[in-house]
Amino acid sequence: MNITSQDDLPSKITPSLFDLFVQFLIIGAISFGGGIIAYERILLVERRKWLTPDEFMAYLAIGQTMPGLNSVNLAVLVGDHLRGVAGAIITTLGLILPGSLFVLGIGLLYANNTDHPLANLILAGIAAAATGLLGAITYRIGEAQWHQIKSLLLIIATFLLMSIAKLSLLLVLLIMAPVALYLYRPRKSK
Repeated sequence: MNITSQDDLPSKITPSLFDLFVQFLIIGAISFGGGIIAYERILLVERRKWLTPDEFMAYLAIGQTMPGLNSVNLAVLVGDHLRGVAGAIITTLGLILPGSLFVLGIGLLYANNTDHPLANLILAGIAAAATGLLGAITYRIGEAQWHQIKSLLLIIATFLLMSIAKLSLLLVLLIMAPVALYLYRPRKSK
């Protein structure tokens, strides 16, 4: 039987508020666009050892039950765990500040250059890239559905209602949800 004494356990490191802010600011800056939970785990568990792997998973699970972004919820919970209310505020500010400043800067840049032809070309390019990315993700997520005639008809009907008929999303959902539920209703096995 192996009993670990208190001396064998790693000592808990209490980071300064400044250190918490800087580390979460870096995460917010380098993970803009994705991968933020992975960066938070690397920081909290592997590099700084502020949390054990089990603590990280527990806070992530709790954060997923809360409304809002999982990464921000995790920052709030970890900041509170490490430094109380001030820690929760500091980690949250550090995490969201880079993205907020970026979006604010782009918004101000656009607001001051709305008449510039390049501004509209850039926005059209961003819209095209976002549409392509959304299409690629949709295809990968529902790849098996593309080979079923029922699914393909639902996808085409939804596209036509949204793009050609220009119906609102709510109206398309009210039309297509009952159709999809009927087509995919449970069948009695023979």
